[in-house]
Amino acid sequence: MELKNLVGLHKLSGVDTAIETVKLYEWSDSTEECYVVRFVLDGITYKAVEDPNDGYRSNCGELIVCEEPITNNFPPQEVMAKMKDNDEYSVNDTIQFIDVVTGKIVLEVGTDNTDCYYPYCVMNWKPENLAINAGR
Repeated sequence: MELKNLVGLHKLSGVDTAIETVKLYEWSDSTEECYVVRFVLDGITYKAVEDPNDGYRSNCGELIVCEEPITNNFPPQEVMAKMKDNDEYSVNDTIQFIDVVTGKIVLEVGTDNTDCYYPYCVMNWKPENLAINAGR
């Protein structure tokens, strides 16, 4: 699934981040520890896994729908999902989930600098930007 397919208004109700041991290739038994983010949008759980590439470059692998449990659940919060803007120095393939009450980014998932020799995976979770956490 492509990140741009999630653009629009949604209800975000859970986010987990972790480092997991992931099998890198179907044809190999090699594994590597990778950053993972799972999030629940409109009752559907999505999972994104960092592909560490070679230690200097990384990217966000394909977004998948999964049945894995989320431990950090909260009442559904309305978020607007939009693709991160490109700038004069980089082309980005990152989706941003913005709390509609606070106007702040609560979750970013994707790859920045896709047109550069050193692209990098983006998986930023900022629960403090959710409206339910305002003033805490």
